[in-house]
Amino acid sequence: MKVTFVLAQADLSGGVRVVSIYADRLKRRGHDVSIVVRPHRQPTLRETFKRLAGRALPSAARAGPTHLDDLDVEVNYVDSFRPITGADVPDADVVVATWWETAEWVENFPESKGAKAYFIQHYEVHAGQPIARVERTWRLPMHKITISQWLVNLARDKFNDPVVSLVPNAVDLEQFHAGPRGKQTVPTVGVMYSVVPFKGCEVSLKAVDLASRVIPKLRLVSFGYRDPSPELPLPPGARFVKQPPQDELKDIYSQCDAWLFSSRSEGFGLPLLEAMACRTPVIATPAGAAQEVCAGGGGILVPRDDAAHMARAIEKIVGMPDADWRQMSDRAYATVSGYNWDEATDRFEAALRLTVERNRKGELAPAATAI
Repeated sequence: MKVTFVLAQADLSGGVRVVSIYADRLKRRGHDVSIVVRPHRQPTLRETFKRLAGRALPSAARAGPTHLDDLDVEVNYVDSFRPITGADVPDADVVVATWWETAEWVENFPESKGAKAYFIQHYEVHAGQPIARVERTWRLPMHKITISQWLVNLARDKFNDPVVSLVPNAVDLEQFHAGPRGKQTVPTVGVMYSVVPFKGCEVSLKAVDLASRVIPKLRLVSFGYRDPSPELPLPPGARFVKQPPQDELKDIYSQCDAWLFSSRSEGFGLPLLEAMACRTPVIATPAGAAQEVCAGGGGILVPRDDAAHMARAIEKIVGMPDADWRQMSDRAYATVSGYNWDEATDRFEAALRLTVERNRKGELAPAATAI
């Protein structure tokens, strides 16, 4: 197949990373794959002044390393920060929108650009997103591919779309790995630092503060893609790594007795799998795939926005006898062993073929799927 992915921007986000993985793996399977992406825009004068004052730029204006760098797939940037049109993309068998805004663009592509698939990695109705436009894209006549069961259920129950391909995310066990181990000499928990409100990082930091009153030597390690904000500071003594190389992430995860995941909303939550692949149990809110991956006993679920409950879970895991912690660690690893990219790529490839077949049968024609 000839496959085109359409991206709104390139960065170090988990969503872009997943797209890059599928593009790379599909090419290695013999498909003709390309990615068309919009470049970052120039910051406005007001944004520039705010940056000089220590405020971060909006993601659309924040250039830097991306998951597309050095990717052995054809990557074409359009000439400016604008909507991508049919004239910007090659003719193909299937074209894949990768976020709500790109779905609006792909909607208007001619048939020659390929059967239309919509790869949905989240329900983007959090603060700052135009909810009506986001929800409209879920009703577009495109074959939906998504990453977790709750998104499949949403498509069926809210948007009346019963034919959705479920392709759960996976983890590279060659990149993320650690041998069997015991608890840390110094009790240690980890968190991915983010100021994005729906990530709930402030809840994890509050939980660490509460737990440290019971466990005075409790240490925090963290990584993120921007420096910590004065408005959301890390506790004294915390170790922070900015934009760590991908091959160093395993070392961060494997330094921890537990990994904290406090998202209020999440499409999937790749750090869950990455931490568990490094034999680190997780303490997670029921967002994304957390309920599924914690069901095997490699993690503890806590309510959203409940720092006290998360703190008690930290105390429980850190206070376990070493033998009990090792059992939990082994269960975490056993859980993620079933999430591999070869199987995920099989599913994604099948979903693309289904897109082409449904388009051939006229099932994706606007008149046939209007709601």
